[in-house]
Amino acid sequence: MSKAVNPWLPLWPVRYKPLADELLSSWLIRLSHGMGLKVQTFCNLEFGNQRQVWNRDIDRFGPSWLIERLSQRTGTPLEVAHRTSLRAYDGILYRRFKSNGVLPWVLRLKMYHRTWLGHGLMFCPSCLAEDKEPYFRRRWRLALNTVCPRHRCMLLDCCPACQAGVGFTRTDLGQRGQEDFMGQNVCHACGFDLCQAVAPPPGCLDEEAADWLTQLWTEFEAGDFVPDLIEHLTVFHMICSLLTRRNRALHLAEYLCDRLGVEHPLTLQSWTPLETRSVDERHQLLQMAAWLMVDLQARLGEARRAHAIRFNHLLRDFDEVPEGYRRIALSLTGGRASGGTGFGTR
Repeated sequence: MSKAVNPWLPLWPVRYKPLADELLSSWLIRLSHGMGLKVQTFCNLEFGNQRQVWNRDIDRFGPSWLIERLSQRTGTPLEVAHRTSLRAYDGILYRRFKSNGVLPWVLRLKMYHRTWLGHGLMFCPSCLAEDKEPYFRRRWRLALNTVCPRHRCMLLDCCPACQAGVGFTRTDLGQRGQEDFMGQNVCHACGFDLCQAVAPPPGCLDEEAADWLTQLWTEFEAGDFVPDLIEHLTVFHMICSLLTRRNRALHLAEYLCDRLGVEHPLTLQSWTPLETRSVDERHQLLQMAAWLMVDLQARLGEARRAHAIRFNHLLRDFDEVPEGYRRIALSLTGGRASGGTGFGTR
């Protein structure tokens, strides 16, 4: 993409550029408040009433008309503006974008009109406290992420004072003017400063699993999208789904809890997508799945021999089965594993 320039659309007087890893919604709010306008007022003036911005997850959808307008009006290269949207992960986190339902690895906001009912946006209080102007990152919308790599603490997904989910798009509701606008670090529900929240250190179920997750996230953050990364993420996501599926013949979660010496939470027994679960539940699920991924063929074989999983569970819910994983599944039909699958320690 090249820099978007339209001579018929002059630059705004305030034309902030996206900050490092900034979410589209966060960038749009900074621009609105920088021009002394409430977010809804600004959007109505700029885009008209026919294009409603806040009644959908704009970070997930990344509408081209919105991104192109922000690029034109702020003098921001179009490719930079595009990277503020979660659509920049098309073909990286997931193979195909879906407008409805669960999108693999993207947390759901559970929107009702303009209200975010879910806990689909996380934050690190130390990151917010260090920001010259607090803002929200794209990585805080990813189910793959539960730990701040900079501060080595758990991410939080709700206000510790009132338990409300993060809703920084609503912080200017009821405010009279720019002097009353609150920063994105303020809880919209109770006014608590999220910078003051205390984030605990991440729990560790298994050192190998933790190292596998750290390596995977490091590669992802660095943009080192090796050809097999999408295959690893696809299989990893499927394993996470198996851990929460309700089936009388599927006991993989209980088996892994016993192997890792942890209590099996009752909440894992109800099938709920990973993308709608709390950060604490996801943290445990990701580690349990990562323990299998460290040596997937051998450990799935052990689970099958322990009657924790059946062969017919292994290839369900795949639109396109990665070839390396297919070889693993087929090798387990006789209860024995064979080499050369291409999966295991990264």
